[in-house]
Amino acid sequence: MYHALFAQMSKELRQVEKWFDLAVAHAEAKKFDPDLFLGFRLAPDQFALVRQVQTTCDTAKLAASRLTGKEAPKHEDKETTIAELRARIHAVLEFVEGCTAKDFEGAAARVVSQPRWEGKTMTGANYFLEHALPNFFFHLTNVYAILRHNGVPIGKRDYLGALTFTAPA
Repeated sequence: MYHALFAQMSKELRQVEKWFDLAVAHAEAKKFDPDLFLGFRLAPDQFALVRQVQTTCDTAKLAASRLTGKEAPKHEDKETTIAELRARIHAVLEFVEGCTAKDFEGAAARVVSQPRWEGKTMTGANYFLEHALPNFFFHLTNVYAILRHNGVPIGKRDYLGALTFTAPA
């Protein structure tokens, strides 16, 4: 189960790259620097796009790390360009896609904690379903919304990406 869900997370991270392509084209058409998007946000008290992407990536890599026991790649949160965010996405994809179904064996029973939980723990199953998945999609959706709010021509199909249809019987 976990391996399949991380495959979906990988798919969505790849969609972010497509959104970036559309954002760059939009900025060029409007004659502004595409890297300005990194500072855009939906509300003053929300993360800017750069932090939304960083958090989306961190959620995927740290969830995979916590559920497999593998060490996640480290990032310093210093991205200032779309190209640097793309590099971060690639590093996270390489890590997450390197985790096999076998790596996730026993993940549901793992004990997961984080410093901000102040000593509290969750099972791997509860952590993934109650924290990691919702957090990933929350920040991913904010990336989408910031770009869309700022005129990038993206829609639901861009969010979903290619669907796996079966051939008619």
